[in-house]
Amino acid sequence: MIAEPKNHKWKLLKRSFDLILSITLILLVFSWFFPIIFMLQKIFNPGPIFYKGKRWGMKGKPFYCYKFRSMIPGENNNGHRITLKGDPRLTAFGFFLRKFNIDELPQFFNVLRGDMSVVGPRPHDEAENLILKDELADYMKRHIIRPGITGWAQVNGLKGRTSDLTEMQKRTEYDLWYIDNWSLWLDLKIVAMTIRQFLRLNKSNTLNTE
Repeated sequence: MIAEPKNHKWKLLKRSFDLILSITLILLVFSWFFPIIFMLQKIFNPGPIFYKGKRWGMKGKPFYCYKFRSMIPGENNNGHRITLKGDPRLTAFGFFLRKFNIDELPQFFNVLRGDMSVVGPRPHDEAENLILKDELADYMKRHIIRPGITGWAQVNGLKGRTSDLTEMQKRTEYDLWYIDNWSLWLDLKIVAMTIRQFLRLNKSNTLNTE
C-alpha cells in the first residue's frame, strides 16, 4: 500500500485551494468560454466534444480524465501511440486547442470530483503506467497524492509525451521533490509559473499530450 504524505497539515488547505480555484474559474470563466468552445468544436471538429482517457489517480485508483477532443473521432483509442508534432490524427481545431492547452480545461471538473488536484504529478495513461511502474523504481510514489493539471515538472520544462526513460526518471524526481516539499505556497508558486508560461505563448510551445 502506498504511504500517505508526511505533511498532513496541508491536506485540507490544498483541497480547499483546489475547490475555490476550480469553482471560481467555472463560474467566472468557463460559464461563457465553454459554450464558445462547444460551438467551435461542433463546427470545426464534428463528433464528441469530450475525450475521456483512463488514468491512475491517488494510490493508483483508476479514473477517467476529461479533455476537449482534439483528434479525429475514434483515433484516440487506437492503441498506445505517442502524439507527435504534425500528427495526422489531430484536427486543425484540435491543434489549436492543444497549442494553447485549452483541451486541458475540462480537468477542473475532475478536480471538483476529487479525482485530481490543480497542482500535482501529471497523470499518464494506463498503458504508460503499466510500462513505467516496472521500468522506474520510484515511479508509483508519484501516486501518493492526487495527480494535477499542472505540476513542478511541467513548469520546469518537463512536459509532453516521451519514450525516453531518462527524461521520465527526471520527471519522476521532480514529482517526488514536489511531494516531499508540498505546501500551499508551493502550489501558488506553480500556478503563477504556469500562468506566466501560458501568457508567453512563444513559438517553443509544444503539444501537451499527457
